[in-house]
Amino acid sequence: MSSHRPSASDQVETGLTPSQGWHCGHFYYVFDRQQLAQLSREKLAAGCSQFMEILDPKGANATERLQSSIVSGHRADFGLMIMDPDPLKIDSVHQSLLASDLGVAIKPTYSFISISEVSEYVPSLKDYADKLLQEGETEGSPTFTAKVKAYEGRLPAMNRQRLTPDFSDWPATCFYPMNKKREVGANWFMLPVSARRELMSDHARSGMQFMGRVTQLITVAVGFDDWEWGVTLWARNPEFLKDIVYQMRFDEASAKYAEFGEFYVGYIVSPERILQHCRLLR
Repeated sequence: MSSHRPSASDQVETGLTPSQGWHCGHFYYVFDRQQLAQLSREKLAAGCSQFMEILDPKGANATERLQSSIVSGHRADFGLMIMDPDPLKIDSVHQSLLASDLGVAIKPTYSFISISEVSEYVPSLKDYADKLLQEGETEGSPTFTAKVKAYEGRLPAMNRQRLTPDFSDWPATCFYPMNKKREVGANWFMLPVSARRELMSDHARSGMQFMGRVTQLITVAVGFDDWEWGVTLWARNPEFLKDIVYQMRFDEASAKYAEFGEFYVGYIVSPERILQHCRLLR
């Protein structure tokens, strides 16, 4: 969760590519059955071929990351998560779907636009070393030195995954937007940074209990969308989505200071499998 405030000394560059990280788009759609029924067999077949070509994550004009899913419930039939340095390349996937032979029968139901970041709550090397000292380690001791060196080795890869992530291929996924509250008595943005960091550190420790079962990506939407952050989860089994959200809601950072939007749960599949599941392909 970013807190970067622009200053007069910040270099101003013209362009669409972020100075670090990628743009991110979550898109959700339903198939209009009445419109589908009016398509000729030839147009339906052509539209299905175009659908699979447009959403091929390894296609010639593919974005850096693209993942498709079947969505549970009535809010959507399928969803897309797309990331790229160029926001127009992401949007062009959306526009290509609508302009395809199936486009007349594809109805957008929700989208969320954000950008990847390294949160201010990710400890720097110095922050991590200071935390070890607070926990009783002795500066310069073998264990202190080993822990600092190990964290220094992990940090670049962790930050790369936050900024230019590889999407998990675990089968269950969930997306939801969230805010931090600005209410009297529960205004996150009036807390000292030290208090916010401590709360987020406790929150992160809760999440670490699900290592190997759930992985996540948090993207920032401040200035991009109606909510401030987007949370994407991937799980080895759908029940782990329920478990992690339930447990982490008891952390003070969530219980007192967080607001959540609608949840979209889906299952990672190929574009062809989406068409089969939604009865467009037999």
